[in-house]
Amino acid sequence: MPDGTNLCCSGHGFRICCSAGQAEPDRQHFTGVQQVAASPSLVSARQSMLSSAEALAGRFAAMSSRLGEMYDSVNGEIAGEIELINVYAQQLAEVNGQITRAEAATSQSPNDLLDLRDQLVADLNKHVRVTTVEDSIGNFNVFVGNGQQLVVGSVVNKLVPITSSSDPERIVVGLRGQTGAVQELSESLIEGGALGGLMKFRANSLDDATNTLGQIAASLALTFNAQHALGQDLEGLNQTSVTAGFQADFFQISQPKVLASSATANVVTASFLAPTGDPATGNFQTNLTGSDYLLLDDGTNLTLTRQTDGKTWSTLSGAGAVATLNGLITGEGFSINGAAPTANVNYLIEPTRDAARNFQVNSSVAADVKRIAAAAPSTTTLGLANTGSLAVSQGTVTTGYSLANVPKVFSYSQAGDAFTFGFPASGTVSATYADGTTLAIAASPINRSNAGSELTRITYNGIAVDISGTPANGDTFTIDRNFSGVSDSRNAVKLAALQTQSTMEGGTASYQGSYASLVSGVGSVTRQIKVSGEAQQALLKQNELARSAVSGVNLDEEAANLIRYQQAYQASAKSLDIASKLFDTLLSITN
Repeated sequence: MPDGTNLCCSGHGFRICCSAGQAEPDRQHFTGVQQVAASPSLVSARQSMLSSAEALAGRFAAMSSRLGEMYDSVNGEIAGEIELINVYAQQLAEVNGQITRAEAATSQSPNDLLDLRDQLVADLNKHVRVTTVEDSIGNFNVFVGNGQQLVVGSVVNKLVPITSSSDPERIVVGLRGQTGAVQELSESLIEGGALGGLMKFRANSLDDATNTLGQIAASLALTFNAQHALGQDLEGLNQTSVTAGFQADFFQISQPKVLASSATANVVTASFLAPTGDPATGNFQTNLTGSDYLLLDDGTNLTLTRQTDGKTWSTLSGAGAVATLNGLITGEGFSINGAAPTANVNYLIEPTRDAARNFQVNSSVAADVKRIAAAAPSTTTLGLANTGSLAVSQGTVTTGYSLANVPKVFSYSQAGDAFTFGFPASGTVSATYADGTTLAIAASPINRSNAGSELTRITYNGIAVDISGTPANGDTFTIDRNFSGVSDSRNAVKLAALQTQSTMEGGTASYQGSYASLVSGVGSVTRQIKVSGEAQQALLKQNELARSAVSGVNLDEEAANLIRYQQAYQASAKSLDIASKLFDTLLSITN
């Protein structure tokens, strides 16, 4: 990815955009991997790789911590805005009563009180968008959301900060009625003013940044671990070894988090799916998204909803429903486990929310760098008596490989114009030809020919060997264990290549590309907020001037415009303030 000038924007307040891309979180880590690929036998190179990996974990943790602090700050600011709204609402209710009493006592209009009422409505709209309706006796009744009563005459229904029913870590707005019952207001209903700006920023930027950072961390850990598991460490151990000690996972991350809306509900869990892909022909990749998911069994259907776009997967409730649903969601990168969901309980599944926070190096690898699996577990040798120009690669292992039936000798024989390889009597073999044809062969004594096609690869028990050159009749090669892999770096090379490969989102994005998209996406949102805020500020000033020049102006219309512009400007100002802090979080640590 570019070293990044003008990635987002330039100008006052956006200096941090211009440095985006200069130090993605993973770059230093892969520099360490490349050192091991160049010198796999050196403990110092392995120590350097470990240090850079631990630094990567530290950066992920630091960024996650900063985002968490911002999240807590937004929760606190939401509570603070609610308190201020209640103060204005209470004052407005009191003024309503004073106006009613004043008008009943005298035939003159209480202009000072009416002006105060208008000012309180304007002040209230700086914090949240409200609508007002004047009743038959001159009271201003105030409504929030889609018509919820905040002030009715001299009665106030107070807003309260409450824990979201779907996410216990999220503060949302509740409305306490006169009976004391609290109604949770949907976040989408809270618009305008500082409170609306906070809600919008959290939903559109902070949630996305947290989940996307976790998506990068989880995808990096999962794909790196999948490739690391196919290697062999400095002591010759691999995943087929009888001797214990091989460490398949280089990184450790937490599994997806599942939050139930009821403390007495059945415990539902989730786990990441293994990455897909064939390292012999490409690379590992995950299908994780940056979305949260809502799981609900309504007694008839078990439904999973992706929160970012509303896409749903559903199956009939009952025995086997979770297994059926898992079969439908394989493209999301996780599966649902644990007990059957309790009916009518919301389960919020957060696959990536905590992944960056809990990203760390496997403690066993950290304690002994010899556990880094830089080598490959298999190797090949050519027959000493070969007379042709047959050449074979050292081989690449794929998921599920086996060394149980090695060494195995493959011989070449020529009969007429047909070229035939005789394969061993055990194991599973497939042959790949230059035209892309793949021939799968059962485990039995066989001799198969494919006249007119050039054989380019043989895969035996998950060990892929590339073939080139022109073999002579009777030439052989052998697939065997890697008994002397101290200087072998084939798996380290594969690990290093992951840095730029398409390892995320079903093989359509890289780690670095995803991080750049995260930064530029937040930059784009922040730039839009800034432009919108400047426009709203200009309209606000224009309306204030028009209102102050009383002559020829419809005061009621201008008052309504003034309130509307105040709502929009305050929302933009609040969003811009915390969006700038988010930029500092994403960029200051990596730089």
